[in-house]
Amino acid sequence: MSPTPSVSAESPARDAGPAIQVDGVTKRYGDRAVLDGVSLSVAPREVVALLGPNGAGKTTLVEIVEGYRSADAGRVTVLGQAVDRGGSGLRARVGLMLQSGGVDPRSTPLDVLRLYRAFHADGREPEGLLAQVGLARAARTRVRRLSGGERQRLALALALVGDPEVLILDEPTAGMDPEARREARTLVASLRDAGRAILLTTHDLGDVEHLADRVAILHRGRIVADASPDELIAGSASLLAFRLHAAPEPSAIERLERVLAGVAATADLTPGASAGAFTIGGAGPTADLTAAVAQWAVREGTLIVELRAGAASLEERYLELTGDRDVESVE
Repeated sequence: MSPTPSVSAESPARDAGPAIQVDGVTKRYGDRAVLDGVSLSVAPREVVALLGPNGAGKTTLVEIVEGYRSADAGRVTVLGQAVDRGGSGLRARVGLMLQSGGVDPRSTPLDVLRLYRAFHADGREPEGLLAQVGLARAARTRVRRLSGGERQRLALALALVGDPEVLILDEPTAGMDPEARREARTLVASLRDAGRAILLTTHDLGDVEHLADRVAILHRGRIVADASPDELIAGSASLLAFRLHAAPEPSAIERLERVLAGVAATADLTPGASAGAFTIGGAGPTADLTAAVAQWAVREGTLIVELRAGAASLEERYLELTGDRDVESVE
């Protein structure tokens, strides 16, 4: 990718009110409510990250916003227009980045972008887009030979080909190496700054921390939090967090739990998303708890490589609200 990605000079026209508005959306499959009265909005010049465990309803909600699926109740508008199934009136104004599917593996990125450009009256030049997303050197490589990160770059280019006002991005940095991930984030931020409204779904909390103006957490069909990352973290209780050089044996964890119970009956030991990471909540990060953890580590012959007392991290706050460990740590 170009280290200083550009966007089109003209910022999209701003409609009055939110670019995406979801009000009281419900979707059921049989007796199961996948979405239960969900409300969410995304304004122009705003990135909203939609997080949630697998099965929380994220895909269903995004497909309803995209017009590919209909809600049982509630209302969805995009750029002031009601979204009907198929969303044909909005296709030229909304860019979708999907994780997989829809591209002939025998084609090349240049061929695909030329085809998609033909669907738009004022589509962007394929060569410029390929340079913008870092695929210029792979322009004539068959899609089947692209790496996972290169396919993500192509998916992002396809979302941008119509110069949309609204972007819906699904795991925009998945499969990318660290440098490509940083450049993709820079590009998404520049698109936001140029006036786009961006809804992204991701399991990468680094994307959230670097890009999101607001975080909406969907859990069991409902929005359980909707706030800026800083506000989300501020709403958590103080805790003691530590990380070991390696994941301990289950028997060692049981011994630690007994030690903690002897110090504070309400202490709650919770595994983190990465191996060897733990948080202790329910009792506050006291000096006695800190000493108990250190003494346990000495007896077990394990090394504490990180120890922190105070406010929760974004990852810890997410785990607190959902219990979901299928996320990538902030990077």
